[in-house]
Amino acid sequence: MARYRLRLVIAGNSERSRRAIENLQHLCAEHLSGQVDLEVVDIYQRPELAEEYQVIAAPTLVKLLPLPVRRIIGDLSQEDRVLHGLEIVPL
Repeated sequence: MARYRLRLVIAGNSERSRRAIENLQHLCAEHLSGQVDLEVVDIYQRPELAEEYQVIAAPTLVKLLPLPVRRIIGDLSQEDRVLHGLEIVPL
């Protein structure tokens, strides 16, 4: 199984940001246990990273590895859509 490098870009401590974090943590625990490098980035604290990761809306999940780079915008509540975007086949 490939190792994943994910960056979740959020905007502050909003309800939408909290939901995205919770949804992603659940997804990683269930489908990527031990195979993920996950970092949560708050663009209010590090605005330069929004440009670096080419993020135009928050929250956005950026899959850096394995290639290709992909972006998923939203609170990540549609697990099947997120898995498809990350190219993960559910067990």
